[in-house]
Amino acid sequence: MNELEEARRTIDEVDRQMAALFEARMAAVGQVAAYKEAHGLPVLDAGREAQVVEKNLALLKNKDLAPYYTDYIKHQMALSRQYQTRVLGRDKVAYQGVEGAFSHIALTNLFPRARAIPCPTFGGVFEEVESGRAAFGVLPFENSHAGDVAAVLDLCYAHRDIFVTAVYDLPVRQNLLGLPGAQLSDVRKVFSHPQAIAQSERFLRSLSLPAESCANTAMAAKQVAEGGDKSLAAIASAETAALYGLKVLAADINSDGDNTTRFIVISKTQAAAGDRFSLLFTVEHKAGMLARVIQAIGAAGFNMESIKSRPKPGVPFEYYFYVELVGRTDSDGARALLKELGGVCDTVRVLGVYSRSAKEERE
Repeated sequence: MNELEEARRTIDEVDRQMAALFEARMAAVGQVAAYKEAHGLPVLDAGREAQVVEKNLALLKNKDLAPYYTDYIKHQMALSRQYQTRVLGRDKVAYQGVEGAFSHIALTNLFPRARAIPCPTFGGVFEEVESGRAAFGVLPFENSHAGDVAAVLDLCYAHRDIFVTAVYDLPVRQNLLGLPGAQLSDVRKVFSHPQAIAQSERFLRSLSLPAESCANTAMAAKQVAEGGDKSLAAIASAETAALYGLKVLAADINSDGDNTTRFIVISKTQAAAGDRFSLLFTVEHKAGMLARVIQAIGAAGFNMESIKSRPKPGVPFEYYFYVELVGRTDSDGARALLKELGGVCDTVRVLGVYSRSAKEERE
C-alpha cells in the first residue's frame, strides 16, 4: 500500500467514525431545541457559541490548525441552528415576489435550507411573520443607488411587535433579459421593479426604451417569458434569466457600478445581542426637539450611521424618525441613552438589534 492509499484509508475510517458522532450530536441538538422551545429561548445564543469555539480550540494540540478548526466549529454550529429551526417548525421564511426575485436570492443566501413563502406584497411578509406562519421575513430596505424602500420602513413603524434581527447586503447586477432568439435591437418596451428601472435609467435612456413598473424583477421576467413577444424585455438578475428560460441581451446595465441592496430580516423575537441597533422615535413638533435627540446620542458616545424621516401616519406634515447606531443595547451606555430618550421623545422603541455579519449568524 503506498502513502496516498494509506492516507485515504485513514480519512475513510475517520469519516466513518464522524458519521456516527454527527448523528449522536444532532440527536442532542434536537433535545436542546426541545428545551429552548419549552423555556421560550431563542435558537441563536451568541454567547454560548463563543464559549463553544473557545472551549474546543483549547482541546486542539496542533495550534497551526486553529483557524481551520474555528471555521469547522462555526459551520457545525450553523448546521445545528438550521436543524433546530427545522425541528421547531421555524424554518419557514417569507419574502415578497416570486422565485428568482432579488428578495428570494437574499433569502436563499441567508437561509439556505429554509422553506420559502412567497407573498404578493411587503405587507404580506409582515402578516406571515406576525401570524406565526413564518418565523422570519426577508425584505429590501435600502439601495445604494436608488435609496430607501420607504414602504418597508413604514411597515416597520406600523407593526410594533415586529423586530429587525439581521441585515444583509446583496450586490445587485441588473441585466436586460429577452426571449431566446431576440436581439437587443428587437426590444421596444421594458418591464421591471421601479428600483431596478431607476438603477438602469442611464442605459434605458441611451436606447430610448420606455419602462413599465412591475411588483418585482422576477415577475417582470416571468411576464416576458410567458408573453412570447421578442419586442418585450425585463430588467432582472442573471439567475432569473436561467429560471425563466430567458437570455441576457445586455449585462450589468445598472448605472452605479457598486450597486448594493440592503435587506433586513424581521421576526417576532428581538435578537439578544448585536453590534448595532436601530430606533424608531417621534418628538414633539417644536424647534430643537430633534436636535436634543441627536445631541443625546452623540453625548452617549454612539456613532449614528443612518437617520431617516418619514411622514407620521394620520398627522399631516409631522414625521417619525429612524436611526441606526453602532453599539450594543445590553451596555450601560445604551440603557442610559434609552432612558434619557424616553424623557425627550414622545415615543421611542428599539426596532432592531443585529450585526453586520448577519449572514454568518443566521446560517
